[in-house]
Amino acid sequence: MNKRIAALTLTSALVAFTAPALAQSQGDWTLGIGVGYLDPKSDNGTVLGMDTTIDSDTRPIFTAEYFIRDNLGIELLAATPFKHDITLGGNTSAGSVKHLPPTLSLNYHFVTNSAWKPYVGAGLNYTIFFDEDMPGLEIEDSFGVSLQAGLDYMVTENGAVRLNVRWFDIDPDVNLNGRNIGKAEIDPWLVGVSYVHTF
Repeated sequence: MNKRIAALTLTSALVAFTAPALAQSQGDWTLGIGVGYLDPKSDNGTVLGMDTTIDSDTRPIFTAEYFIRDNLGIELLAATPFKHDITLGGNTSAGSVKHLPPTLSLNYHFVTNSAWKPYVGAGLNYTIFFDEDMPGLEIEDSFGVSLQAGLDYMVTENGAVRLNVRWFDIDPDVNLNGRNIGKAEIDPWLVGVSYVHTF
Protein backbone atom coordinates (compact mmCIF):
# COMPACT_ATOMS: atom_id res chain seq x y z
CA MET A 1 0.00 0.00 0.00
CA ASN A 2 2.76 2.42 0.94
CA LYS A 3 4.58 1.58 -2.31
CA ARG A 4 1.43 2.32 -4.30
CA ILE A 5 0.98 5.68 -2.54
CA ALA A 6 4.65 6.53 -3.11
CA ALA A 7 4.43 5.52 -6.77
CA LEU A 8 1.22 7.56 -7.25
CA THR A 9 2.79 10.59 -5.57
CA LEU A 10 5.93 10.32 -7.73
CA THR A 11 3.89 9.89 -10.90
CA SER A 12 1.73 12.91 -10.06
CA ALA A 13 4.81 15.03 -9.40
CA LEU A 14 6.40 13.98 -12.70
CA VAL A 15 3.21 14.73 -14.63
CA ALA A 16 2.94 18.16 -12.98
CA PHE A 17 6.58 18.93 -13.78
CA THR A 18 6.56 17.72 -17.37
CA ALA A 19 3.14 19.04 -18.38
CA PRO A 20 3.40 21.90 -20.88
CA ALA A 21 3.37 25.27 -19.15
CA LEU A 22 0.52 27.58 -20.07
CA ALA A 23 1.49 29.87 -22.91
CA GLN A 24 0.80 33.57 -22.96
CA SER A 25 -2.37 33.74 -25.05
CA GLN A 26 -3.38 36.22 -27.72
CA GLY A 27 -5.30 39.06 -26.07
CA ASP A 28 -3.55 38.77 -22.68
CA TRP A 29 -2.17 41.85 -20.93
CA THR A 30 0.69 42.01 -18.45
CA LEU A 31 1.63 44.87 -16.16
CA GLY A 32 4.97 45.02 -14.37
CA ILE A 33 6.49 47.19 -11.65
CA GLY A 34 10.03 46.99 -10.36
CA VAL A 35 13.39 48.68 -10.08
CA GLY A 36 16.05 49.17 -12.75
CA TYR A 37 19.79 49.86 -12.54
CA LEU A 38 20.93 51.87 -15.59
CA ASP A 39 24.68 51.64 -16.24
CA PRO A 40 26.21 53.60 -19.17
CA LYS A 41 29.18 52.03 -20.93
CA SER A 42 32.63 53.00 -19.62
CA ASP A 43 33.76 55.22 -22.55
CA ASN A 44 31.13 57.92 -23.07
CA GLY A 45 32.64 59.85 -25.98
CA THR A 46 34.35 63.25 -26.23
CA VAL A 47 32.85 66.62 -25.31
CA LEU A 48 34.86 69.85 -25.59
CA GLY A 49 37.85 67.70 -26.52
CA MET A 50 37.72 65.87 -23.18
CA ASP A 51 36.79 62.29 -22.34
CA THR A 52 33.29 62.09 -20.89
CA THR A 53 32.09 59.97 -17.97
CA ILE A 54 28.40 59.50 -17.16
CA ASP A 55 27.52 57.76 -13.90
CA SER A 56 24.86 55.12 -13.14
CA ASP A 57 21.46 55.45 -11.49
CA THR A 58 18.66 53.27 -10.09
CA ARG A 59 14.96 54.09 -10.48
CA PRO A 60 11.49 52.48 -10.53
CA ILE A 61 10.52 50.93 -13.88
CA PHE A 62 7.14 49.97 -15.34
CA THR A 63 6.06 47.73 -18.22
CA ALA A 64 2.83 47.03 -20.05
CA GLU A 65 2.61 44.27 -22.66
CA TYR A 66 -0.20 43.19 -24.99
CA PHE A 67 -0.05 39.81 -26.71
CA ILE A 68 -0.92 40.19 -30.39
CA ARG A 69 -0.44 36.43 -30.87
CA ASP A 70 0.24 33.50 -28.54
CA ASN A 71 3.67 34.11 -26.94
CA LEU A 72 4.26 37.29 -29.01
CA GLY A 73 3.73 40.62 -27.27
CA ILE A 74 4.22 44.34 -27.81
CA GLU A 75 5.70 45.93 -24.68
CA LEU A 76 6.09 49.52 -23.52
CA LEU A 77 8.82 50.32 -20.98
CA ALA A 78 8.53 53.44 -18.83
CA ALA A 79 10.38 54.73 -15.77
CA THR A 80 10.69 57.63 -13.41
CA PRO A 81 13.46 60.01 -14.57
CA PHE A 82 17.01 58.70 -14.32
CA LYS A 83 19.58 61.28 -13.15
CA HIS A 84 23.26 61.19 -14.16
CA ASP A 85 26.29 63.24 -13.11
CA ILE A 86 28.60 64.16 -16.01
CA THR A 87 32.38 64.46 -15.64
CA LEU A 88 34.80 65.77 -18.28
CA GLY A 89 38.49 64.89 -18.41
CA GLY A 90 38.25 62.72 -15.31
CA ASN A 91 37.80 65.55 -12.78
CA THR A 92 35.78 68.45 -14.27
CA SER A 93 32.10 68.40 -13.37
CA ALA A 94 29.69 69.30 -16.15
CA GLY A 95 26.69 69.10 -13.85
CA SER A 96 23.92 66.55 -14.16
CA VAL A 97 21.06 65.67 -16.49
CA LYS A 98 17.79 63.74 -16.25
CA HIS A 99 16.28 61.53 -18.90
CA LEU A 100 13.29 59.34 -19.66
CA PRO A 101 13.78 56.24 -21.84
CA PRO A 102 10.36 55.13 -23.22
CA THR A 103 10.93 51.97 -25.27
CA LEU A 104 8.57 49.98 -27.49
CA SER A 105 9.57 46.33 -28.03
CA LEU A 106 8.35 43.18 -29.72
CA ASN A 107 8.92 40.22 -27.38
CA TYR A 108 8.84 36.47 -27.95
CA HIS A 109 8.12 34.33 -24.88
CA PHE A 110 9.31 30.73 -25.02
CA VAL A 111 6.98 27.93 -23.90
CA THR A 112 8.72 25.72 -21.32
CA ASN A 113 7.88 22.73 -19.16
CA SER A 114 8.50 24.53 -15.88
CA ALA A 115 7.75 27.70 -13.97
CA TRP A 116 10.79 29.35 -15.63
CA LYS A 117 9.85 31.29 -18.79
CA PRO A 118 12.59 33.01 -20.81
CA TYR A 119 11.93 35.61 -23.48
CA VAL A 120 13.80 37.88 -25.90
CA GLY A 121 12.87 41.15 -27.53
CA ALA A 122 13.93 43.99 -29.80
CA GLY A 123 12.53 47.46 -30.27
CA LEU A 124 12.99 51.20 -30.55
CA ASN A 125 13.96 53.68 -27.84
CA TYR A 126 13.34 57.43 -27.72
CA THR A 127 15.35 59.05 -24.93
CA ILE A 128 14.29 62.50 -23.72
CA PHE A 129 16.94 64.58 -21.90
CA PHE A 130 16.04 67.52 -19.65
CA ASP A 131 17.03 69.50 -16.54
CA GLU A 132 20.68 70.00 -17.55
CA ASP A 133 22.01 72.08 -14.64
CA MET A 134 25.13 73.46 -16.38
CA PRO A 135 24.27 76.90 -17.89
CA GLY A 136 24.04 76.75 -21.69
CA LEU A 137 24.36 72.96 -21.86
CA GLU A 138 21.80 71.06 -23.91
CA ILE A 139 21.75 67.32 -24.59
CA GLU A 140 19.54 66.54 -27.56
CA ASP A 141 16.98 63.74 -27.55
CA SER A 142 18.12 60.40 -28.96
CA PHE A 143 16.45 57.70 -31.08
CA GLY A 144 17.86 54.18 -31.42
CA VAL A 145 17.37 50.44 -31.13
CA SER A 146 17.00 48.40 -27.95
CA LEU A 147 17.61 44.69 -27.32
CA GLN A 148 16.58 42.65 -24.31
CA ALA A 149 16.43 39.22 -22.71
CA GLY A 150 14.51 38.21 -19.63
CA LEU A 151 13.45 35.35 -17.42
CA ASP A 152 10.13 35.05 -15.58
CA TYR A 153 9.60 32.76 -12.61
CA MET A 154 5.90 32.03 -12.05
CA VAL A 155 5.06 32.42 -8.36
CA THR A 156 1.29 32.12 -8.92
CA GLU A 157 -0.88 31.21 -11.89
CA ASN A 158 -0.90 34.85 -13.04
CA GLY A 159 2.08 36.39 -11.23
CA ALA A 160 5.80 36.20 -11.95
CA VAL A 161 9.08 37.60 -10.69
CA ARG A 162 11.08 38.89 -13.67
CA LEU A 163 14.81 39.39 -14.16
CA ASN A 164 15.51 41.45 -17.26
CA VAL A 165 18.56 42.87 -19.06
CA ARG A 166 18.29 45.50 -21.80
CA TRP A 167 20.75 47.36 -24.00
CA PHE A 168 19.98 50.75 -25.52
CA ASP A 169 21.65 52.60 -28.41
CA ILE A 170 21.75 56.16 -26.99
CA ASP A 171 24.19 58.60 -28.63
CA PRO A 172 22.87 62.18 -28.30
CA ASP A 173 24.56 65.32 -29.62
CA VAL A 174 25.71 67.79 -26.95
CA ASN A 175 25.41 71.57 -27.43
CA LEU A 176 26.77 74.49 -25.43
CA ASN A 177 25.13 77.88 -26.02
CA GLY A 178 23.71 76.53 -29.27
CA ARG A 179 27.04 75.21 -30.62
CA ASN A 180 27.73 71.51 -31.02
CA ILE A 181 30.58 70.42 -28.73
CA GLY A 182 30.50 66.66 -29.18
CA LYS A 183 28.49 63.50 -28.83
CA ALA A 184 27.71 61.53 -25.67
CA GLU A 185 28.06 57.80 -26.32
CA ILE A 186 25.96 56.42 -23.49
CA ASP A 187 24.76 53.01 -24.81
CA PRO A 188 23.69 51.79 -21.33
CA TRP A 189 22.64 48.44 -19.92
CA LEU A 190 19.50 48.30 -17.79
CA VAL A 191 19.24 45.47 -15.27
CA GLY A 192 15.76 45.17 -13.81
CA VAL A 193 13.87 43.11 -11.26
CA SER A 194 10.06 43.31 -11.39
CA TYR A 195 6.80 41.72 -10.42
CA VAL A 196 4.66 41.04 -13.50
CA HIS A 197 0.96 40.18 -13.44
CA THR A 198 -1.08 38.70 -16.31
CA PHE A 199 -4.68 39.80 -16.90
